[in-house]
Amino acid sequence: MRLFRIFMTPLLVALGLGLQACTTAPMSEYQADEQRASIRQMANETIAQLYQQYPAARRQMQRSAGYAVFSNFGLKVLFMGSATGEGLAVNHATRRETFMRMVELQPGYGFGVQRFRLVFVFETPQAFDQFVDSGWEFGANAMASAQTRTQQMGNQLGVSVSPGVLMYQLSDQGAIVGVSITGAKYYPDPNLN
Repeated sequence: MRLFRIFMTPLLVALGLGLQACTTAPMSEYQADEQRASIRQMANETIAQLYQQYPAARRQMQRSAGYAVFSNFGLKVLFMGSATGEGLAVNHATRRETFMRMVELQPGYGFGVQRFRLVFVFETPQAFDQFVDSGWEFGANAMASAQTRTQQMGNQLGVSVSPGVLMYQLSDQGAIVGVSITGAKYYPDPNLN
């Protein structure tokens, strides 16, 4: 079994990175406009779902410096999984939109396909700017910290994932209580900005 895992892990990592590379191929301006419209629609639907299920989230969004919404698709086979996604970050002060991408590696045993959406709420302009301008990596240490903060926050749905950043994770069925993003990287999409 150990030998199997040694060979499968690099294979799945290569597969995940290969899938990500395929999604960033150059596109025509018409294709880029269509993709931007699709991402905006996904973001609006996700925020509406969040507000419907958790009305208190509306107030947090309105008071924030900005937000980002991502749609993610993940595949997990045996000991390794990966996810890719696309999203939109919006600065409340300037109304500037930044289209973004994400890639995630999910270690651990499992099997299946999962679709979920993430909403990040940035409490400060600095937190928003750092996310958009520098990209962001969400590693295992941040994950452990987020889980600890979630337990301390009790019934509150949003999870504080770093200073000034609150995250909501939703599936088609509603909120996902256990945050499950590890090894994720978020960065501006060079084809859509």
